[in-house]
Amino acid sequence: MSDQNKPKLQEESPKTAMGGTAVKPSAWRKMLSKKWAAPAAFMAAAAIIVTLMWIYRGEDQTPAATTTTSGVETSQGGDQTSAADTPSSDTLEVLSGNETMQWPVVNQKDVKVVAPFYDASASDQDRQAALIQSGNTFMTNTGIDLARSDDKTFDVTAALSGTVVVAEKQPLNGNVIEIKHADGVVTLYESLADLQVKVGDVVKQGTLIAHAGRSELEQDLGNHLHFEVRKDGKPINPSALLAAE
Repeated sequence: MSDQNKPKLQEESPKTAMGGTAVKPSAWRKMLSKKWAAPAAFMAAAAIIVTLMWIYRGEDQTPAATTTTSGVETSQGGDQTSAADTPSSDTLEVLSGNETMQWPVVNQKDVKVVAPFYDASASDQDRQAALIQSGNTFMTNTGIDLARSDDKTFDVTAALSGTVVVAEKQPLNGNVIEIKHADGVVTLYESLADLQVKVGDVVKQGTLIAHAGRSELEQDLGNHLHFEVRKDGKPINPSALLAAE
């Protein structure tokens, strides 16, 4: 064999260090030999498993129904109300702590409801009577208004024991008192002729807090008391709470 053929034979049949014939690595083996190959394969497998689990779980889930409520206010010609207006029977039975709400007057027989709480399920006549006019706008009554038939003033008392958090005069509502009670309950007294308590006072149920008076917002009612009850910030019908009296 000539010397010219030796390089050619070595090129065609390369030898390994152990004397065997070398085999060219495949493309997969080259890729797997990289340092990043194993982590990448693991991440891809994990992603596939998570995707399959998500698809499986998604088939068994049913979207939950949601409801929304809005504030209560009515302009000319419109009627709107909220489901939060009517409390449950449990709330009506015992409203705050161990006390049951009393009428915010000394003698309930001396007064009558001259403007009722706005109830969307009431008759057209009752709903009309529960609208408060302010200029060209009609608002729904979020409380009740009490007055004497002879238009005389009368004593206003705390419907529940609590702490006075507001005692001030307002331009439209006259003198206003707000009392905070247990369990997220607040009572509001408006159209008062005077203030017999101040902010921070702790009052007992039945304590004299003011006298009925007049307000700019409800001039046509004369001397009266505007009385509201709120539970967790939502107005509820005082007449339903006071029905047992």
